[in-house]
Amino acid sequence: MCTLHANSPRECLGRMENMILMGDIKIPKEAISRQIAESVDLIVQVKRLRDGSRRTTNITEVIGMEGDVIVTQELFKFEYLDESEDGKIMGEYRSSGLRPYTLEKARQFGFDQAFLEACL
Repeated sequence: MCTLHANSPRECLGRMENMILMGDIKIPKEAISRQIAESVDLIVQVKRLRDGSRRTTNITEVIGMEGDVIVTQELFKFEYLDESEDGKIMGEYRSSGLRPYTLEKARQFGFDQAFLEACL
């Protein structure tokens, strides 16, 4: 697990590649992308909203590689609904309805059935 500053899950992957390349390691960019795709399962994005609160806004799964592009799929997204009278942002988390590729891995690591059903 690590923390990284980016404006979107897609940008997060590009930043990871750039940080590795800045380390002056003599590995081709394609090999770096492949290693990221094989080692990162999920990207959890947390944003500071305009009311000052921090919320998880996206949970995105890294699926693998297609050519030289890292393939992802969004699993959950925070959807803005309204704002309360005191300025607090209200919203809900919506599932994309896609079956996570990492579902079996989650079971092996002991995630409970309620969590796994929320993914479906």
